[in-house]
Amino acid sequence: MALVFSLRAAARRLWRTLSGAAALAVLLTEAHAQGHVAPWTTPIVVEAPTFRVRIDPAGFRYGIERRDGTVLAAPHAESGLQIRTESGGGAVVSTSNAAVSPRGLDATVRTADGIEARVAMTIEPSGFRLSVKPAADGRYTIVARTSGVGPAFGLADHAAFKRTTTELTGFELERFRAGSAGSGAVRLVSNFIIAPRQGVAHVNVHPGLKVVRVTAAEQAQGSRDVRELTALHYFVGTPQEIYQRFLDVRNASGYKVYKPKYEWFGVGWEAWGALAWDTNQRTVTENVTRYLDAGFPLRWMVIGSGFWPRHDPRFHATTSFGLWDPSLYPDPKGLIDTFHRRGLKVTLGLRIAFIPDGPFAAEGVQRGFFLTDNDKPALFTIGFPRVPVHLLDAFKPGAVDWYLALCQKWLDYGIDGFKEDLYGFGKYDLRDDKIDPVNAALMDRGAYVMGRNAYLGSPADLHRYNDFNYWETQDRGPINGLALAYSGFPYVYPDIVGGTIAATETQGKRTIPDAALKQYLMRNARYASVHPSMAVGYGPWNLEDDQVSRIMLESTLLHARLHPYIYSAAVQTHRTGFPFTMTPLPLAFPDDPAVYALENTTRRGYQWLIGDALMAIPLYGDDYATANTRDVYLPRGRWIDYDTGTAYEGPTTLSAHAIPVTRNPLLVGGTGVVVEERDGRLVARIYPVTSKASTTFHHRDGRDTSVRIEVESWRQPAVVTGGGVSVEAVHDGVALTFPIEPGASYVVRSAAARP
Repeated sequence: MALVFSLRAAARRLWRTLSGAAALAVLLTEAHAQGHVAPWTTPIVVEAPTFRVRIDPAGFRYGIERRDGTVLAAPHAESGLQIRTESGGGAVVSTSNAAVSPRGLDATVRTADGIEARVAMTIEPSGFRLSVKPAADGRYTIVARTSGVGPAFGLADHAAFKRTTTELTGFELERFRAGSAGSGAVRLVSNFIIAPRQGVAHVNVHPGLKVVRVTAAEQAQGSRDVRELTALHYFVGTPQEIYQRFLDVRNASGYKVYKPKYEWFGVGWEAWGALAWDTNQRTVTENVTRYLDAGFPLRWMVIGSGFWPRHDPRFHATTSFGLWDPSLYPDPKGLIDTFHRRGLKVTLGLRIAFIPDGPFAAEGVQRGFFLTDNDKPALFTIGFPRVPVHLLDAFKPGAVDWYLALCQKWLDYGIDGFKEDLYGFGKYDLRDDKIDPVNAALMDRGAYVMGRNAYLGSPADLHRYNDFNYWETQDRGPINGLALAYSGFPYVYPDIVGGTIAATETQGKRTIPDAALKQYLMRNARYASVHPSMAVGYGPWNLEDDQVSRIMLESTLLHARLHPYIYSAAVQTHRTGFPFTMTPLPLAFPDDPAVYALENTTRRGYQWLIGDALMAIPLYGDDYATANTRDVYLPRGRWIDYDTGTAYEGPTTLSAHAIPVTRNPLLVGGTGVVVEERDGRLVARIYPVTSKASTTFHHRDGRDTSVRIEVESWRQPAVVTGGGVSVEAVHDGVALTFPIEPGASYVVRSAAARP
C-alpha cells in the first residue's frame, strides 16, 4: 500500500518501501512544517540531509543509515527503548500517534504492562537528539539502544581499569558514574562513545546515574532515577565532523570546553613525586632548583599538600585557605617569587572538602553551602582529608562565589592556580559534574587548573589521569591516556615520571629493584615525553646512574622543543573538538582495518598522532624492563624517523622495530612540518614526506603562521615568504630548518621555482 501526501503548490508522492513493507517517508520542507500523523503499523523513516533513521513501530526499533542505504547502526533485536520503574515496565512493545515533521519525529510508545511515554527525535546538524518522557509522574530508568556497533571507543576513565584494550565491546555498567569502576580512581567521566569505522557516535548528556552497555548485541545508554530522558545525542559523519558537533553539544549543554593555557603543556614538577610528604620551603626550593640547574626546562610546579599548618589536624586540608605552616613555610611569598623569576607557574593542591571544625567550615554550614542529608550538612568519608568532611554544593546559589573568595587568599600570595584533587568518594552517588562549576569559575578568573574530576566538558587546562604507579600494570597508562583522548579529554597528562617512588621509599615499602627501577624511569620518561604534558618528580640523581639522568633530561628537552607545536595542536583542538594533541589512529584513519588491532595488551601498539605531522610510538607496557622492539604499524603515506631520517612507506608494519631507550619514540609524516623551540626561537623543521601540503601554526599570542609545501623535488628545496622574499634555511641531513615569525607565511619550493 502506498501512502500519498499532496503538498500544496507542488504535490509530491512520498513513499518508500522497507523490507517489502510500506514505509512512511516525509520530505523535510518548509511546506511540511506541521507534520503528519503516521499509522503506527507502518515503518517510519525520518530523513536528514546526510542520513536517515528507520523505525519499526513494534518496539520502537530504530536504526541509522546513510542516504545511500549503508547501515551505520542496525535496530535492536528486541526494542529500541526500555522504560522501567521499581514496580514494573521493561521493553517498549508498540508505537502510536507517530508524527514526522521537518524537525524530526514525535510519537507515543508503550511497554507491555502499560507504561506510556512521549518520544521526540529532533534532527540536529550531523545527527539527532532523542528524548523520552513518561506520561505519569514518577522516577524511571530509561534506556535507548540499537544493535551492537563497533569497534567502539571512549568512556574516559571507565575504559582504563581492569581492561586490556581501548575497544569497548563487553563493557556493561548499570550504575555508570564517577568512582563506579571499583575505586575512587574513576574521576574524568565521559559516556561519549564513537565507532569511527561506521562514522557514528552518541552520548547521553546527564550528570547523574547512567546506564551504559557496549556489547556485540547492543549499544545502549540511559539514565536512572529520572523523570525523563532529555538529551541522548547521536552524531553521524566523519570523526572530524562528529567531534565538532560533540564540542558544540557540550558547550550548549553547559559543559564548556575552555581554551587551555600555554605553560601547562611544558615540562612540570610535582612535589608528591619528588618529596612525598616531606614538603617545606627548604626541600621544595632545593629540589626544584636542582632540576633547573641540571638543565631541566621546567615551566610549572605543584605543591599538592603539606603546606597547611601541621600543628593541628583541623588545618590538614587544602581548604585551609591562605594559611601556611609558619615553621615549614616561613616565607611563602618569597618561595613563589623565586620560581616566578625563573619562569615557573606555581600551583597548589585544592579540594572542595572541609574538615568540620576547621577554618571556614562553620561559615559554610551557616550559609548552607555544603551537600546535605535530610536537610542537614552531610559528612563524607573520602580519600583525603582522613577525617569525615563536608563537601561544597557547587550548585547551591552563592556557594561557588564564596569558595572562590576563599581561593583568592591563595591567589593573593601569587599562586597561579591549582591541581584539583578530590578522590576516594566512590561509595557515594554524587553528581559527575560536582566540581565543574568550581573549576569553570577558576578558569573564568584566569587561574591555572589541572583537572582530576570532570564530566564531558573541560573546565581545566590539563586532564591528568589517575595516579600511575610502578607497582600496577603499566599497560593501564597507555590505555587510560588513549581512552581520554577518544572521550573529549585530549589534554592528557600521564602523571609524574616515576610515580610514587618517593612515597614508597619514605615508608620503606619500595618493592622494585634498582635495575628494574632504572629501566622504569627511562621508559616512563620517554613515554611521557610524547604526551601533551609531562612532569618530573623522583630525582634521577637518587640512582647515581649517568644514563638514567641523561635519558630523563633528554626526554624533557624533547618535550620542551615540541612545547609550541603541542600547544598549537591544543588550540586547534579547542576550536574543533578533534583531539589533535593526542589522536588515536582509528580517528585519523577510520577506513584502515589495521589500526583497530593495535591498542591492547597483546600487541601493545600504543601509537597516536600529535598535530598533523608527528606519530608517537613509545615502547611501553608491562614489558618495559625487557622489551626493546615493537611491531609498529605505519598507515598510508611516507614516514621518517624523527632522529635518524630513515624513511618508510606505509601502509606497512615494521616488524620487531627497534625502539631503544636512547631514541626519541617519534616518526614524522602527514604534512611533515614540525615547529620547535630551539635556542630560544621558533623554527619550522620540514621533513620530506610529501610534495604538497599546508599547515597553520597557532602561536601562544593568538597569531598564526602558515607553511605551504610545493616541491617537485627535495634535492634543492628553497624557502620564501608569502611575499616572495628568500628565507635562509639549513638542511641537517634529516630536515630543512628555518626560523618563523608570528603572522608570517612561508612557501617551501624546489630551487628552480624560486622567483
